[in-house]
Amino acid sequence: MEFQRQDLHSAEKVLENMNAMNACGLRLTGSEGQRAYCEMLKRQIKEMGLEVFEKEYRFDRWEATSSSLTVDGEEIYVSSEFPYSGLTGPEGVTGRLVEVGNHPLGFQKARGKIGVCHIKNLSKISSKVAFDMRKAVPETLEIEKSYRGPVSTVFVKTLLTFWSAKFAGMKGMVCIWEDMSEAMVEGQWLNFILGYLKVPMLWVNETEGKKLIAAAKAKKSATLTLNGFIEKDALTESFYTIVKGTGNTNEAIIVNAHTDGCNFSEENGGVAMLSMLSYFVKHPIKRNLIFVFVTGHFRLPKFRTGFDQATSRWLADNKKVWKDKSGKHGGYKVVAGCAVEHLGCTEWKDVNGEYVKTNDIDAEIVYTGNKVMDDIYYAATDGRTMLRTYTLRGHNLMHFGEGQPLFNKKIPEIALVTAPDYLCAVDKTGGHHMDKFNLPLMVEQIETFTKCVMLIDEKSAKELGKPQGYSLGLGKLKMKKK
Repeated sequence: MEFQRQDLHSAEKVLENMNAMNACGLRLTGSEGQRAYCEMLKRQIKEMGLEVFEKEYRFDRWEATSSSLTVDGEEIYVSSEFPYSGLTGPEGVTGRLVEVGNHPLGFQKARGKIGVCHIKNLSKISSKVAFDMRKAVPETLEIEKSYRGPVSTVFVKTLLTFWSAKFAGMKGMVCIWEDMSEAMVEGQWLNFILGYLKVPMLWVNETEGKKLIAAAKAKKSATLTLNGFIEKDALTESFYTIVKGTGNTNEAIIVNAHTDGCNFSEENGGVAMLSMLSYFVKHPIKRNLIFVFVTGHFRLPKFRTGFDQATSRWLADNKKVWKDKSGKHGGYKVVAGCAVEHLGCTEWKDVNGEYVKTNDIDAEIVYTGNKVMDDIYYAATDGRTMLRTYTLRGHNLMHFGEGQPLFNKKIPEIALVTAPDYLCAVDKTGGHHMDKFNLPLMVEQIETFTKCVMLIDEKSAKELGKPQGYSLGLGKLKMKKK
């Protein structure tokens, strides 16, 4: 089948949908903004003549409305609130400041007090632990030796320790971003993969952090306020639609992304999927297509199954849709998948302490389930005018993004999960970080994944094979020299 570029959404239509998504506001799990975005997506899907299948979920949603921190009457600037940490009420909590180590015994030191915890940018943990490169374009592209930045740092440095904060008896805690610029850490909505901690926590930048450290050494007290609410039984939903194939088969390909997010990049996969849907409605392939829009990515403890990403909940709740090998339940046998997340991202890094744009393309991180899927991905990039990408194999039981649940269900996948340092940052100016958006890049990425689906459809299930499984040990961070 020949690719018909004109039947994808135009750049103008993609931008229109991006602006409409941003107009929904902050789209955190279960929020009014997320619900509005889902309604936008469903409306356009139905306008294509497709049926939408929905499943609602309920959970207790935490939201901060304001925060403050003062020491001796001096206001300390707060970069962001720590999600699902705790709440204080309008009066706040007052206690002596105490520096604490980032471990269970360290937190105990602040019992009845307000802890001050250092969170320094990663520098000593090798990226070889988490990544294993297959290929890169250009071939000189390498993965950082130590994968730095707010997202990776906070996941590594809080995931295994902060669970214990709730048992330490602290009145509150302030976390200091260190070795990262003020602009980089501003508004970071992290860490969202922990359970409810029941301890109000705030983030401050390094400049403000130095004031707190001096105050703690001087045995001064602070007042910490974190106002907000917990919405009981908040409503959210996942949904999917199906484009029937032209072949006499119950085989299917999944295309998936999540709908909750906090800026233009997190998560605009749904906008890309609208364009892909409009294409395949006009040009159906032989196999059936299941487009899945999931919730829960920003509240993984309540929505994931096991240690997988949010799509795992949809897979668990819809086995008759995707795992019906015989077709006797009216479902499909999924033979491959494509996950599309975080499109159109430019690269911004700290350079000499200043947060600046360093490339028009933030490296496009793509997981490919096996060599066949890897070859398909690079074939689909043919003709790109903007390309800066590397492909990965799942490594040491780590596979980031919403392609991971497909991989873990032994579905060969191609999964885009670009990871800029602003990925989880709320733009306090209301601009949704659109100053970092590259529209032509997003348009080309949509084309690439549309072609991926078409090329996958040209191969039999046997030719597509199974995922290779996780590689183990120290991974590769660059291509081997020829």
